[in-house]
Amino acid sequence: MYNKPITSLAVTLPELMTTVCVSSVLAAVAVPNFVTMITENRTTSIANQLVTALAYTRSEAIKRGHQVTMKHKGAAERVWEQGWDVFTDGNGNGVLDMSDELLKTYEALPEGYTLRTGSNFASWIAYSATGNSYGATGFANDTFSLCDSSRDDKRSRAIKIKMGRVRTETGKATCQ
Repeated sequence: MYNKPITSLAVTLPELMTTVCVSSVLAAVAVPNFVTMITENRTTSIANQLVTALAYTRSEAIKRGHQVTMKHKGAAERVWEQGWDVFTDGNGNGVLDMSDELLKTYEALPEGYTLRTGSNFASWIAYSATGNSYGATGFANDTFSLCDSSRDDKRSRAIKIKMGRVRTETGKATCQ
């Protein structure tokens, strides 16, 4: 009769402890970097959403041959994180009237994010049929400042509008 040796498929205690220690060190290093990466990707996504909304507003104004306005939701001036609406603005007053057509609406930003602007686009930004931007004070340039919950200026996004054209810069916004 042939006896087959019994082989153990179990793990020894020192092997298990070594594996747990190595896994713990890797998790301690990886998790904070992963959270930072998720936050930065979300900030970039929100900045891209705003840039897309501005490009859409501008293209609709050029296509339709008259003013199209993007107005923030909420009552506080210079505060845009509650969302915004894009609409035709026949009388150019920056207000969605009965005669205007709502083209698109954007929801509020995720909790912890702020989107602020200067005084030129405090409540609304409009584009003329020529593609130039202006606000309540006339033809204007301004900057939107997008910040995450850390309020770290280095991780912020500045969305700059100059003569209707949009440019994004990382780490150039002032967070409050």
